[in-house]
Amino acid sequence: MLAPAKDAKPVRFVVRLDGSTPGESCGVDTAPDGSGEIREPLLYQLIRQKGPIVDRTFEIEFLDPGVHALDFTFG
Repeated sequence: MLAPAKDAKPVRFVVRLDGSTPGESCGVDTAPDGSGEIREPLLYQLIRQKGPIVDRTFEIEFLDPGVHALDFTFG
């Protein structure tokens, strides 16, 4: 689960998959270019891998301060 700080300002982020934008593997809460915003406490879907599931490297960069990472669920 990701959440913004107590002041509830959105926190922008960018995700990368194997060092590149996720493209069609973006999740519901991420654009194909990897961008997104944390606006409320929520279990965000950042990546949705299409096709055969293989090992990948996932990166997330928060562009604003104040994000709370409470839990990550993979599966």
